[in-house]
Amino acid sequence: MTDTATREFTIVREFAATPEVVFNAWVDNDQAAQWMGPEGFTMPRDRMHGDARPGGSYGGVMISPDGEEFATGGVYQEVSAPDRLVFTWGDPTNTDSVSVCTVTFEETMPGTTTMTFHLLAPGPLSPEDGARGGWNSCFDNLRRLVEVR
Repeated sequence: MTDTATREFTIVREFAATPEVVFNAWVDNDQAAQWMGPEGFTMPRDRMHGDARPGGSYGGVMISPDGEEFATGGVYQEVSAPDRLVFTWGDPTNTDSVSVCTVTFEETMPGTTTMTFHLLAPGPLSPEDGARGGWNSCFDNLRRLVEVR
């Protein structure tokens, strides 16, 4: 395992849904509860909160298949519907490892959105920590939610 000063990655996904639909799935707690968390994890709606405005906080508890709980949350830095979100993300009990996530939503064809997710994490963190895989799994869940409409 190699520590790095920063860790950064980008994930690009295309959805058969409008930018408004995909953006709202991020900021509406009822929808976020349906897709946040990697495959097999749950994010109970009654353990989530969110205030999607600059300076507003959000958070929740992910529960693994074996019942282990993981608190997650952050603060919205930018909310520009339906084009862009910028927010901090991490474990609320460990303020030394807060990441900054930038998500853009671009309508590339009518009814199709290209979502670009960029994460910048402070170090020292290992590239093998599973964040990229976890977010990719979340986005598989997001696809199932927004493309059924």
